[in-house]
Amino acid sequence: MTLAPLFNSSLAIQIHAFAALAAVVLGLVQFARRKGTFSHRTIGWIWAALMLTIAVTSFWISEIKLWGPWSPIHLLSIFVLFNVPFAVWLARQHKVRAHRGWMIGIFAGALVIAGIFTFVPGRIMHAVIFGG
Repeated sequence: MTLAPLFNSSLAIQIHAFAALAAVVLGLVQFARRKGTFSHRTIGWIWAALMLTIAVTSFWISEIKLWGPWSPIHLLSIFVLFNVPFAVWLARQHKVRAHRGWMIGIFAGALVIAGIFTFVPGRIMHAVIFGG
């Protein structure tokens, strides 16, 4: 394992990758901790900001070009930009069950599933973990 491929990439990719790593860690912390507490809300706001950072920085990443500089992952970024604020709004409206469902869905889809695709050979995170 070497971080050299990541540190040799653009600033957008570095911010994107480190924000995603932090969001995964904080998301797992959120799942394990008690809900509705001050710390849950504080970590939640930080997590939401990280998710929005991940989505925004993705628009400066265009290694996979299917439609001009865009790829299907950019559709996911648009999804995140709309649905993270929506999920926060649900919490503010005390619609806890809906909030939980949206947040779990965003975590699973935008971090876990999308994150798995970053380890495909030829991608930067594959080089970070497996070398080459």
